Amino acid sequence: MEEFNNNYRRKKSRWTSLWKMIGRLKLSIIFIVILVAIIASAYLVRACKDNKTSVYVNDKIDITPTQVLAMKEIGEWEFLSIEDEEMVDTVRKGFFKDDELIRIYYGTLRLGFDMRETRNDWIKADNDTLNITLPDIKLLDENFIDEARTKSFFESGSWSDKDRAEMYKRAYVKMKARCLTKENIENARENAQRQFKQMLKAMGFEYVNINFDNQHKR
Repeated sequence: MEEFNNNYRRKKSRWTSLWKMIGRLKLSIIFIVILVAIIASAYLVRACKDNKTSVYVNDKIDITPTQVLAMKEIGEWEFLSIEDEEMVDTVRKGFFKDDELIRIYYGTLRLGFDMRETRNDWIKADNDTLNITLPDIKLLDENFIDEARTKSFFESGSWSDKDRAEMYKRAYVKMKARCLTKENIENARENAQRQFKQMLKAMGFEYVNINFDNQHKR
């Protein structure tokens, strides 16, 4: 029995020594891992110390040739339409009585421009802004008098086609003088700027500067 107890104590002592050794080994491993982590952290801090972090924001915008072509293919673009009517009269002196002709002319003058008349460098990108130069406002259709609606208000005597053609010319000049005013042209420009900016905003361009050809030369 005593021998058995002695064997048991020797085995127990060996197991105790083994567990102590394993415990010391675990502590050594943990210490090594912590040491490696500290060294690695110190290295990374030193490596990044002299480096500067910079954020680059690309504000430059690009407009494609397809987008430019699509805008030019709009062609004529109307921004202001003006209805007008003019009364023109002429009198021819006679021996016994005078002949008189009074006619009323109706017309619609359309102000705008033709996108196909833009110059080569009409659109430029400057960082996040589009700088655009549009053709200046003009009369889109020179034949604005509606001859089908023209009527004689009063007519006495006999009148030739030449007489009526001369009255047509007078009505034409009066309509242009009445409608192609500085105020109407400026209104058309403002409408053009607003509509063009709306179109470009729908295409994804937020900042747009718009000018017109020869705007400051008139």
